[in-house]
Order: sequence, then C-alpha cells, then structure tokens
Amino acid sequence: MTTRWLDPGERAAWLRFEAVMELLPAALDSQLRRDAGLSHFDYVVLAMLSEAPERTLRMTALAQRTSATLPRLSHVVHKLEGRGLVERFPCPEDGRATNARLTSAGWDMVVQTAPGHVETVRHLVFDALTPTQVRQLARISDAMLGRLDPGGRVRALLEPDQAPVAE
Repeated sequence: MTTRWLDPGERAAWLRFEAVMELLPAALDSQLRRDAGLSHFDYVVLAMLSEAPERTLRMTALAQRTSATLPRLSHVVHKLEGRGLVERFPCPEDGRATNARLTSAGWDMVVQTAPGHVETVRHLVFDALTPTQVRQLARISDAMLGRLDPGGRVRALLEPDQAPVAE
C-alpha cells in the first residue's frame, strides 16, 4: 500500500488542529479545577446528568453520552458520590442495571460552575471566530464525526433533535 503523505497545507492544518486538541482540554480542565475542584470529565458527567429527565441516567447511557468506558465512568461517579454530587441506585425497570442521579448538591455545583465554564469556552473558542467560522467549525466537526462515529450514535446523543449543519 502506498502512503498518502500530507501535502504542506494538510500538514500545516493538522499540526494546528493537533495543538488545539492538546491545549484546549488542558485549558478547560485547568479552569474547572481552579473554580470548582472538578476535572473537565467530572463536569461533563454532571452536565449530562443535569440535562437528563429527573437528572437520572442509566450508567450505560451516561457512558455513551460522555464517550467513556464503563470502568472509567464508574470510577468518576464513585468519586463524585464521595463528594455528595451524584448517587447510584438500582434501575427500577431493570434490576441488573444501575442508575446515576445528580443530587441537589450536584445540581448546585453545575449551576455555580456552568457560567465560568461557558465563559472559558466562549473566550477560548468562539470569541476567536467569526459567525461564518463558527458555522464552518460545525460542518467540519460533523464531517469528522461522520468518520469517527459512522453510526451517528454520538451525534444523536449530542443533539437528538438536530440534523448535521447544512452548508
């Protein structure tokens, strides 16, 4: 098989994108640790629960929504339980499954933390882009998700009522 090497433009775009993939998660993590003592993944778990009906999801559904393995999610939920932010209990519909629910303290944490997190996202990402670039970013992300998630499972969980961004 012949290697299809990146041309200079592709290489330049890749290196910049790779730098963003490294720097952005660290910057988001830093803000959340400083302001709330949470990792970015901790916050994502809390946020997904905060948006669920009755602030409750099966652990398997929560793992899908956070793109996490069950062992990783279980470890993080255990840690969040210790802080009183989440509670686990047997699923009433299926005794073999476990549900996770955001506690009142967890809800308060999300309410207190969300404004700073959104401001950080706005500052680091959206304030640097024009409205046209924001639409392009959405289309570019949809294109990559089409390859990374060909079944559309992740996209459907992120925005269940929306189709990919049109051109």
